[in-house]
This record gives sequence, structure tokens and C-alpha cells, in this order.
Amino acid sequence: MGLLERVTAAHRGGRKPARKSWSEPNFWDLDRLRWPFLGTSSARSDREQIEHNFEGYVQGIFKRNGPIFALMAVRMLVFSEARFQFRGMNKGRPGTLFGNSDLALLEHPWPNATTGDLLARMIQDVDLAGNAFVAKINGRLRRLRPDWVTIVSASKSEPELFGAALDAELIGYYYSPRAPGSTTDTLLLPNEVAHFAPIPDPELNWRGMSWLTPVLREISADLAATQHKLKFFENSATPQIAVRLDASVTPEMFQRFKAMMDEGHGGVDNAYKTLYLGGGADVTPLTMDLRQLDFKNTQGAGESRLAAAAGVPAVIVGFSEGMQGSSLNAGNYASSRRRFADATMRPLWRNVAGSLSSLVKVPGGAELWYDDRDIAFLREDKKDSADIQKTKASTIGQLIQSGYTADSIIAAVEAEDFSLLKHTGLFSVQLMAPGSATPVAPTGQPSTGQPAPTDQPAAGGQTTPAAVPAGGQ
Repeated sequence: MGLLERVTAAHRGGRKPARKSWSEPNFWDLDRLRWPFLGTSSARSDREQIEHNFEGYVQGIFKRNGPIFALMAVRMLVFSEARFQFRGMNKGRPGTLFGNSDLALLEHPWPNATTGDLLARMIQDVDLAGNAFVAKINGRLRRLRPDWVTIVSASKSEPELFGAALDAELIGYYYSPRAPGSTTDTLLLPNEVAHFAPIPDPELNWRGMSWLTPVLREISADLAATQHKLKFFENSATPQIAVRLDASVTPEMFQRFKAMMDEGHGGVDNAYKTLYLGGGADVTPLTMDLRQLDFKNTQGAGESRLAAAAGVPAVIVGFSEGMQGSSLNAGNYASSRRRFADATMRPLWRNVAGSLSSLVKVPGGAELWYDDRDIAFLREDKKDSADIQKTKASTIGQLIQSGYTADSIIAAVEAEDFSLLKHTGLFSVQLMAPGSATPVAPTGQPSTGQPAPTDQPAAGGQTTPAAVPAGGQ
């Protein structure tokens, strides 16, 4: 019995097959980052923790860290604006966009949902887990929670190596919900699942990696900085201080004095109150305030590093370092916007279109593609598009005057392939020999053999002169 048969038999029998030899683990299982801020059992309760799993990323990063939420929100809002179309191909070159009823699956993936809802879910899963899985079930699309999906692979020559073997093949996707009360596991074939993984994990063949993984330390540092700021305000918005008392003070007197200090000067509600000390007490500051720590620049630099990992310029997301100096100049902002669109969004759109093409019937000679023409964020690109259209219009005009057919000109200009041009056989009068009634065809072009036009009566009895050949004949 082959591997696929064994997996399928185990699935039908209600048993979960052993995964060690045939599955790719989640990227969390391969991560070597183990340190106190990543949810170790010995971490103190007052420390921000990031559990090293999907739920940990959601609860500890997405729902708790402001800069990460802002970056993911910008990526999601722009990414979900695209629509899907088919793009014709002509001799390997992209052609025009068109649509048909087969795109309805992507336009309404599940009840009360649109293409934007589908893309928002997919980019969110990719940001948090590095992978997004969408299955086609009963004519509808279903989002599969990424940490409940196991990629199944097989090798005939070296079964124990699964994905590492030279003849390894992708078998399918094993969906095992770990929700309370769930007892059903499902094996889905590759043509039933769209797998979107724009950043491949270097250690695995088919699984992707989240862009959050390389910057976990930056995220933890930002959480620690935010906690430091919170503790500063909880401590009366003053630096940490040391209070020295006279040696004659007894432990009981010290405890009473400490309780009075905490009650009268602890917490943000007691900030800026005058501090009264008894005889023998002395106060010494131990730390600097936020301005002396250069807190704004320190935290701002960390935010910029997070923005770089997300592929979102700081000025686009609105981080402090992007909202000062020359970054706000119109030209610099336009460059940042174009960088975000060209180097982050368009590769993601191209990748997701290829991933979803396995679930859609794509016409022959075409491919599933994205349509970004109605995205408001890219509106500035219309100026560049207008310049390109102006250049194309000039080219079309010259080709028409040269005698090529209008349809072939449009096709050649759009495909950037002049081999598609077809000539009418008609030529300008400048190509006619002096005194000749027959145009002279260029080398390799046939002549029409038709006589030159003669004077014909026009409306009202007037006559229209024939075209005068070159040379004034």
C-alpha cells in the first residue's frame, strides 16, 4: 500500500496517521528563537509574552502591538482592493484583460463575501503564519486555519525523507481542526486547495514563512518599551527614586513610611504632587526621564525596522520617523508609495493570482491575473499611464499613415510585438514614382496595381483634384 493509500485509509477509518515521516511541520516548530519574551514557562506575569504558535502570534502580536497592527492593516487594506480577471497571452506576451462567469467563485467566495473579503483573509494568514490555505468545497471557497493544515508529501525512493528526497511529490493537505468537539480530519488534494505562501521557508520545500519571524526581537523590544512607558506613568510620571532613612528608623517605622509613600505618591493620579519628607529622609533619583532617555527616537527606530520587514515605508504607515523632514515632500512620498506598490503589493497580487488559479477554470491561452486599475491608492500612477498612452497614440498614428491595418496596430502596440502588424497594401502618395499612376511598393511588399485616382465630380458640380504625386507631376 502506497503512502497516499495509507493516509487515505487512516483518514476514512477515523484515525490520525503518524505525521513524522510524511508531513512538513509548521514553521514555528523549526524556529530556534527561544528566549524569555517568547513565552517561556519561567517568564514573569508582568512581562509581555509571545507564545510561539499561531494563537500566540494573534494574541501576543496582532492584538497587542500597535505598530504591527498598523503595518498589517495597511498591507490588508491595499491588498484587498484588487480584483481578478483573465489575461490573454499572445506568443508568450501579456494581452488584454477579460472576464467571464468562471470568475464568480472569486467574486463571491462564500455567502455575503466579496473578493476583498477573500484577499483580506489570505494576507492576514500569510502575515501571521506565512501560509494561507483556501479550499473549494461544494462549489464554495473555505478558508482553512493555517496551523490546522499539514502539508503531505511522499517519496518512493526515500520515504523517511518525505520533502527532502529528490523524487518527493506533494500529495495533499491534511486538515485537522483542533477546535473543541471536532473529531473530523480531511485529506484534500492539491487541486482542491489554493496555497498562498509568498515568502518560502528556506528549510522546507512547500511551506512559507511569516515576515514577523525575523523581527520577533524587535517586536519584543517594542512591547518592552511600551511597558516601560506605561510603568513610567504608573509611577507618578517621575523617574525611579531611592529614599534613604536615618539608621535610627525601626523596621516598623519603615513599613509605615513606605505605605504612606505608596498611597500618597504611587500611580498616575498622584503625579506631580509635592513630596514631603520627615527628618533624616533623603531622596535620590536612580533613572532618567523619557526625554533624557531619548525615548521617542529609540522607539521610532524600532518601528522603522518593523516597517522594513513588512515592506511598507514608514511614511505610508504613518510612523514617527516617516512623518518628519524631507520624508513628507511630495516627491519623496510619491517614491515611497510607488516602492510599496511595485515591490510589495504587485508581487503579492501576482502570487495570489497564481495560487488561486488552481480553483478556477482558466480559459486556454490565458492566465488568472489581477486588475489594479480601480485602486485609489494607485491613482497617481494614472499620470504615468497617461504619458504611456500618449506615446502609444503617437505610434498608432504613424503606423496608420504607413498603411497598416488598425486592428493589427492595436494588437501589436498592446503586446509590444511588431510582428503582429499587417499591411493593407496601400501606400502614401510620396511612395509613387513621378508621373506614375501606380504606387511603388517598398521592398518585400506587393503593389496594389490600382491606378491613381482621377478627377471625379463632387456635390454641386465641383470637381475634386487627384492626389499630386511627389515631385509636383
